[in-house]
Amino acid sequence: MNPVLLDLGFIKIYWYSIMILLGIFVGGSFIIKESKRFKIPEDYIINLILLCMIFSIIGARLYYCIFEWEYYSHHLLDIFKIWEGGLAIHGGILFGLIFIIFYTKKYKVNTWRMLDIIVVGLIIGQAIGRWGNFFNGEAHGPATTLEALQNLLIPNFIIEGMNIHGVYYHPTFLYESLWCLLGFILLLLFRRRYYCKIGETTGLYLVWYGIGRYVIEGLRTDSLMLFDFKVAQIVSLAFVIIGLIILLVKSRGSRLNNRYNDLENLDEIRF
Repeated sequence: MNPVLLDLGFIKIYWYSIMILLGIFVGGSFIIKESKRFKIPEDYIINLILLCMIFSIIGARLYYCIFEWEYYSHHLLDIFKIWEGGLAIHGGILFGLIFIIFYTKKYKVNTWRMLDIIVVGLIIGQAIGRWGNFFNGEAHGPATTLEALQNLLIPNFIIEGMNIHGVYYHPTFLYESLWCLLGFILLLLFRRRYYCKIGETTGLYLVWYGIGRYVIEGLRTDSLMLFDFKVAQIVSLAFVIIGLIILLVKSRGSRLNNRYNDLENLDEIRF
């Protein structure tokens, strides 16, 4: 699979970058659309998305480079070559969360409601962005056979893309992309419930993505490691635990209080 979409000589445009940007665009579109329901100024939300995107990309790259420091300590300039891959989503989520908390507190916006708005766009963005790994021939699972992949009813172009140097591999990027797509549908439906409380959608995202990533990470052969443990599995397990706690805490009290879809009690945002 050729990772380069377009080679103009003086510059190369990589599929990886295109898929990441496409994921940001689609996810951002859902965030903007949902924000309008709550009368959140479009300028505010666009600024949040753009700034959060910058912080998240920086965080995703730093997170990856820290756990691959043995290599990057001898190739410092390669740290900036993000188009070649090497963005860890957990680092992006962490840095993005820190920025969102700061940004919402600054303008006195309900942080939990904003997170509920964002996680739906985030998970569809993840589903799309994972395809960048496909074009880079990375984030795959263990070696397998052509017959095994065909039995999973995987499209032929993906199977051939997973034929790397004559060896077929499990397309774990596809498994995660599909898991995120299912999560996107689940979160959309869950968020529309009349009794859905502020913060519950965020909790469900953490549980859903944490479970899927933990299982899929077990198949991957290029995981970031902390001693003998896969870092992504440790963080994913933490996601599940934190998500369950959020769901438990936010579900307490009257079902009519703190409803996500309560459009009568909104924050006045002066931006």
